[in-house]
Order: sequence, then structure tokens, then C-alpha cells
Amino acid sequence: MTPDSASSSSEHLPQGHPPSPGGKVGVVLANLGTPDATDYWSVRRYLSEFLSDRRVVDYSPWLWQPLLQLVILSRRPFASGKAYRGIWNRDNDESPLLTITREQTEKLAAELKREHGERLEVAFCMRYGNPSTESVLKDLHARGCERILFFPLYPQYGSPTTATANDQAFRTLMKLKWQPALRTVPAYFEHLAYLAALSASVREAYAAAETPPQALVASYHGVPKRFLDEGDPYYCHCRKTTRLLKEQLGRDGLPLDDEAIITTFQSKFGPEEWVGPATVEHVAELARQGIKHLAVVSPAFAADCVETLEEIEEEIRGAFLEAGGETFTYVPCLNARDDHVRALARIAEQELAGWL
Repeated sequence: MTPDSASSSSEHLPQGHPPSPGGKVGVVLANLGTPDATDYWSVRRYLSEFLSDRRVVDYSPWLWQPLLQLVILSRRPFASGKAYRGIWNRDNDESPLLTITREQTEKLAAELKREHGERLEVAFCMRYGNPSTESVLKDLHARGCERILFFPLYPQYGSPTTATANDQAFRTLMKLKWQPALRTVPAYFEHLAYLAALSASVREAYAAAETPPQALVASYHGVPKRFLDEGDPYYCHCRKTTRLLKEQLGRDGLPLDDEAIITTFQSKFGPEEWVGPATVEHVAELARQGIKHLAVVSPAFAADCVETLEEIEEEIRGAFLEAGGETFTYVPCLNARDDHVRALARIAEQELAGWL
């Protein structure tokens, strides 16, 4: 039965049969998540869900949960809430991550429907917080999506990001009597359209800078070094992203020496060793070594969020300037740029082959 014939089969259902819509294809952009508000309890609920994920913190729950619930979450929501308040979209009363992901989804829907018509339904979900993965997938299924492409917005594969997003999608399917077919989008940091958009964002930032940056730091969210030893390819994907970005910049007219583009990692959490070097420490060292004009880009983030708008723009910028740096250029995430949305559309179309 073809998708088109499936949608018309409801005409032949016996009287009183439950509605059976069908024949549509869904595309779901999946991002990390956000608290619903910046108050203590909203942030605590969000952090509890996030830090209870065994993909994120894989210590024994018998040891971790008492520490998390009784110690960490008694204090951390105050600091995190302050960070969120500093970047909060007050017009929409939501985090920038939510605003940007919604805009990406709306523009992607327009791009894909222009090419493929109304059979496509495009939505977004969050791994933690709202809209939840379960609610969005169930809604798409109820609207007749028999095939769903699940698209984690992480260019590099990581078990605490891509894998946990996919886990949550499959958990939803476990609860359905009639499962839709589900495909997941793999790491896409090597896709030419993504690299072209990333290169364009860097070149535009360099052109707008009052003083040309002497070096470009590609700062990625960190992971424990143990994850690399256990087979997670994230660190290797990040290193390769920097190399591919350097090559793309050269082709686009902004050649950089090997010493002028640097891979670092941010957002360390917990006592164990993480992959490095640490961004906040390394930018200060660069300033002490005589780099006075620095640019920082975040290739692992598809949308600006607390890790970029607060951690990079405040903490990491401050560390560089306090160590003697003079100008600090933050290259915004690709967000809802037209070239980024077109890249997401091309990646989605590639993974939708045979469904459209």
C-alpha cells in the first residue's frame, strides 16, 4: 500500500471504527531543552531531568541521586536561574534556545513544503522540558504521520546528546500500539552545506570586527575523557570539524594557519578528567602569549543557548580580557540563518530518500 492509498483507506473502514488518518511524513527537529521559567523550582525540575539522564551522568543512581537531589539541586538552580535570567527572551517569556528552535522549524517547514507539498509535517521537540519528545511524536502520529524522520540538532555525534535524544524517541515508540516507521539523522558535521554555512558565519564575523582576530577558537561542549576511551566518537568528530572548517574557510577566501584555529572544550562538570584544553583557561593563556584579538565559534551548537550567550559571552570573554586580551569576537551559532536552514533541508531530504 502506498502512502497515498493509505490515506484514502479510511473510506472503507467499518462504521464506528476509530479514525485512521495516514499517508503523511513527519520531520522532527530535536534540541536539548530549556526550563519553562527562571525561578528556582522551574530550573530545578529541568536540571533534575537533565542530570538524572544516565547518558549524561552515568554514575550509579544509588550514589548519584542522593548527591544530586540533596546537595547539588539545593544550590545549583539559583546560579543556573541567574544565568538564564541574563539571557531570557522577555518578549516571549522563554529561553533563546526555544525561540530559535521554533524559528528554525518554521523556516524548515516552509523550505521543505515548498519542494514537497503538504504531505510533510515539521515539528520540534526537546529532550528535557517542553515540548517533550513524547508529546510531539504522539501528536504527529495522530495527525497521520506513518513515517517520521527524527533529526537531533547535533552536528557531531555524542552519547550524551544524539544518543539520548534518539533513546527518548524510541521510548515513545515503545508505548504505541501502532508505531510509525522512524529514521534518525546521523552526525552531519561533514555535510558540505553545513560547512559552507559555518564558514560564512565566521567570515561575516571577521568582516564586521573592528580589528581582525589573530586566532579563531572553535569551542565545543566537553565530555569526560573516559567517554572517548569507551568508544564515543564525539571528541574525534569535534577535532575533524575544526579541520574541515579550516579547509572550507581557505576555499572561501579566509585562509588560516594551523596555529590560528584552535579546538577547545567548555562546560566541565564534576571531578573527573574531561577532554581538553578547557576553553576558559586556554583563552586566558592565549592572551598571555600575546594574542590580543580573538574570535570564538561554537560548531557543536545549532542554536544559541545558555552555554554560548552566558558562558562564552560572559565567562570566557571575561577570562580573555582579564588576561590581557583587547577585543573578543563571538561568532553566533548558525541559528535560523537562511543558509543553515537550507543545509538542514538538504540533510533532511537526503535522509528522507524513498519516503518523498
